[in-house]
Amino acid sequence: MGGCVGSHHDSSGSLNENSDGTGVALGRNQPLKRERPKWKSDYPMTEGQLRSKRDEFWDTAPAFEGRKEIWDALRAAASAFEGNDHLLAQAILDGASITLPHGALTECYDELGNRYQLPVYCLSPPVNMIEERSDEPDGSDPDSGAADPSTGSASDPSSGGECQLRLRLSTGRDLQLVVRSTDTVGMMKRRLQSQEGVSAATQRWFFSGRPLTDRLRLDQLNISRDYVVQVILSQPPPPEPVTTAGHTPEASGPLAVEGVAALQEPTPVEN
Repeated sequence: MGGCVGSHHDSSGSLNENSDGTGVALGRNQPLKRERPKWKSDYPMTEGQLRSKRDEFWDTAPAFEGRKEIWDALRAAASAFEGNDHLLAQAILDGASITLPHGALTECYDELGNRYQLPVYCLSPPVNMIEERSDEPDGSDPDSGAADPSTGSASDPSSGGECQLRLRLSTGRDLQLVVRSTDTVGMMKRRLQSQEGVSAATQRWFFSGRPLTDRLRLDQLNISRDYVVQVILSQPPPPEPVTTAGHTPEASGPLAVEGVAALQEPTPVEN
């Protein structure tokens, strides 16, 4: 993953002319090059997996000590760059005072000298991109059989053996989810929604750093019993209702004690 690394700068506020070993002075700025980087993923990647991988980076990038406004500008510039709108990408970089010593978004600096690095998967798709298969049930489709978390598959509810899947939520909580080997990720998201009350649309699942799309089945993932699936939630789960002994959340109306009438306004008496 990319990140931000602090860079030394002199008292005048400009970057030192020392290079990072590449022979290019860090204080120099070059226009953004039009060539998109070519790269190959370690495994054939679908568009959904690429999108999840990018979302994970942009969600965590501000934690690398950089300035959030610079990360936002870089994200907008990367989107424009991938869409071949180089003029817009360059205008965004200039407006945020971002310099490119190599003319590429893979290494950038802000006006304070902080270094930002974007991974190539945020700038272009891999050469081994594959299309998602549409012949498997998608848990995100409410009309499919996978939408019912109580079934194992769309055709045979009893198919697949049950097992315990270990999950670690981004809130820091660990839990176990009862699933079937034929469950898709989309179905397991809905099982987690039924168990914990977190919407399936807010869940992103990862295993060994690999984003899991809704159409992947559990028996295709080869997850051992001792391994943990990471679940990143884009919003926290709803708080549990606070209850006390002898009192329920529904009993929040006017106070009424058995055998004692509630206090009322006095009724006027006619003279």
